[in-house]
Amino acid sequence: MGSGMGAGRMGTQSMDQHFIVMMIPHHDGAIAMADLALSRARRPEIKALASSIKASQTQENAQMRTWYRQWFGGSVPTWGEAMGHRGGMGMMGMGGTGADLSWLKSASDFDRAFIEQMIPHHRMGVMMASMAQSNSQHPQLRVMQQAMVKAQGQEIEQMAQWYRSWYGTP
Repeated sequence: MGSGMGAGRMGTQSMDQHFIVMMIPHHDGAIAMADLALSRARRPEIKALASSIKASQTQENAQMRTWYRQWFGGSVPTWGEAMGHRGGMGMMGMGGTGADLSWLKSASDFDRAFIEQMIPHHRMGVMMASMAQSNSQHPQLRVMQQAMVKAQGQEIEQMAQWYRSWYGTP
């Protein structure tokens, strides 16, 4: 696993390249979960959160793709290309999206299942962004990483409060 940050091409990538290659599919997972919530959630709070997640992470993905082209001279590689076609696990063992969309699609209590999946998904994103900040060469990416940590941290706390209020369990 080399540096412990992933398999495949990490040895030839900067931390910023690696972060972008790993964060875009991670965001894609949250966006897919948010899309499901927009059609399946019962509570307006979940729908509003999903709308916010979809908007912010879609914008962040677009910005990271632009930076990747500017800084590294090409398009962001797909997951398979980034992993050297080995199928290895990604940053922190997360792999692709880290979300079980098939389970979420069929969950009998969608709102509860959404929170149960989005909290750990966001925690992984916060960890990825927190760890990458200290080694980021590009100040504008560092600012985005700090914003990700703050926004997702607040969303985690909000979801945890809803969970306790609605389901009475931690």
